[in-house]
Amino acid sequence: MKIAILSGSVYGTAEEVARHARGLLEAAGFEARHDPRFTLETLEAFAPDALLAVTATTGMGELPDNLLPLYHALRDRVPDWRGRPGAVIALGDASYGDTFCGGGEQMRELFGELGLREVLPMLRLDASETVTPEADAEPWLAELAGLLRD
Repeated sequence: MKIAILSGSVYGTAEEVARHARGLLEAAGFEARHDPRFTLETLEAFAPDALLAVTATTGMGELPDNLLPLYHALRDRVPDWRGRPGAVIALGDASYGDTFCGGGEQMRELFGELGLREVLPMLRLDASETVTPEADAEPWLAELAGLLRD
């Protein structure tokens, strides 16, 4: 199974989590590709069987700038990915209240619009509680790998 890992990062943390996820998914036997500069064309050329988004949240609950072009291209073109598995890891800071993990929520909503089947509830990583988000994501990623294998 081919898994595309999309990432949106401000300070590099979400990109580190995405790279770590790629390594774990590859070790579990998947063909995983992470490219922080995926375009719709390069994503479609990879032809993923599943998608994983790993994104930070900026400002008032928005997506990072580096993920916005792909997000808008996906919303505008709406590829036919109905039924494919999808999952989201969201990074944020709970002290921001209502906008906590808002970038992840936007990706989760987009995946729903694209018809992706949510494999696991979105993982929320709180920067005010952890300094090791890569390690904190490992149990969730192991569960994701098991569900994708079934």
